[in-house]
Amino acid sequence: MSEHASLPVAVIGAGPVGLATAAHLAGRGLTPLVLEAGPRAAHAVREWGHVRLFSPWRELVDPAAARLLAGTGWRSPDPAAYPTGAEWADAYLQPLADALGDRVRYGAAVTGVARADRDRVVDSGREDRPFTVHVVRSDGGEERVAARAVVDASGTWALPNPVGADGLPAVGERAAAAAGRLTYRLPDLDDPATRARFAGRRVAVVGSGASAFTALAQLARLAVAADGAGTRATWVLRRGVSAATFGGGSADQLPARGALGLAARRSVEDGHTDAVTGFRTVAVERDADGRLVLVAADGRRTGPVDHVLVLTGSRPDLGFLSEVRLGLDERLSAPAALAPLVDPNRHSCGTVPPHGARELAHPERDFYLVGAKSYGRAPTFLALTGHEQARSVAAALAGDLRAAHRVELTLPETGVCGGTGLFDSQGEPDSATGCCSPAAAGAVDVELLRTAVRATQAP
Repeated sequence: MSEHASLPVAVIGAGPVGLATAAHLAGRGLTPLVLEAGPRAAHAVREWGHVRLFSPWRELVDPAAARLLAGTGWRSPDPAAYPTGAEWADAYLQPLADALGDRVRYGAAVTGVARADRDRVVDSGREDRPFTVHVVRSDGGEERVAARAVVDASGTWALPNPVGADGLPAVGERAAAAAGRLTYRLPDLDDPATRARFAGRRVAVVGSGASAFTALAQLARLAVAADGAGTRATWVLRRGVSAATFGGGSADQLPARGALGLAARRSVEDGHTDAVTGFRTVAVERDADGRLVLVAADGRRTGPVDHVLVLTGSRPDLGFLSEVRLGLDERLSAPAALAPLVDPNRHSCGTVPPHGARELAHPERDFYLVGAKSYGRAPTFLALTGHEQARSVAAALAGDLRAAHRVELTLPETGVCGGTGLFDSQGEPDSATGCCSPAAAGAVDVELLRTAVRATQAP
């Protein structure tokens, strides 16, 4: 690869881990070229900008990024504060992209990655060829970018999981989504227009994670507001209800997740939510009034609803990587060596061990998936872990294998996954879904959580 040493390292995505990777590469004297499909940095983060993270600033700023920003006069936010997605983007991610300057290109959607003059089948001379990254610009123009290596940090936000229980869209799902009656995002009920669409309506919430819990709590809060009378939710769960349904299980030791589950449980007890369990959706139909009805594999049907919120996670888009030789786990679509470490059947976000370039490597040399995309369909990704991935991969690409293989991350033993928007006070977080926050754990009434769990175990 020495003859290609002058080429940049292509980084796909100007999100938190993509920009951190670029900062680490620049710090090692390599030239990053960040290709972002959106018009500015952190485009995906901005789409959930109304959601407050459950991770404090001290865990959201990458060390190499902080060093790069220091030269611009940037001042770090209060390390103990909890930003919203929009605040994270505006106060840190956009300044970081600005500091990287013309090493970040916007309006550059990557449509394919390959070896120059070699398709996926060809062995001969493969590793001696640079990568070609195919890009469609926002003006419609196309180009190929030559790169010495490729780091895909494009995330999973763009490909939410469908409501269909078999992993594919249910019959009628696409039509309902096209009509705006079914969506895969947590609504911003503080936005007047969005609030008006949901106020006084019946809403089906599909999912059993923190986003679903948050939606149920927000809808319950709307139901008791002066402008929300008549708002009701139908909670659609694929599994039955158990102690683990409400979080706080012994496997993940996340008491704040239990508190979030408790908020969902209260929405049921207070009569704002009806729960439907063991419901595996196969079709989305309309009744005579045009309202939506979910149909299960066993023939059961929900009552008619005005909106369906499908909050069942997301998955990586691997379509533009068809000419790259990937080594992926057959279940999670994560790198084969990483998959056992992030398997949600065994791990919660705080129990995923640190990992780096070795676990992220693929049969295609000098190609890496990092960030949430590296976890495939596992929902256990942490920003702290992403920063360590960026550091390790940059070291490997710089030829410093000792540093690449060295662990430089200590995760909190009992962290709180975060990002929910349930709490408004920065000092009183009470919910969880994304990046770990040890400080938040102390804010939970643990005895109240234990009472909730005991209640679910009662005969």
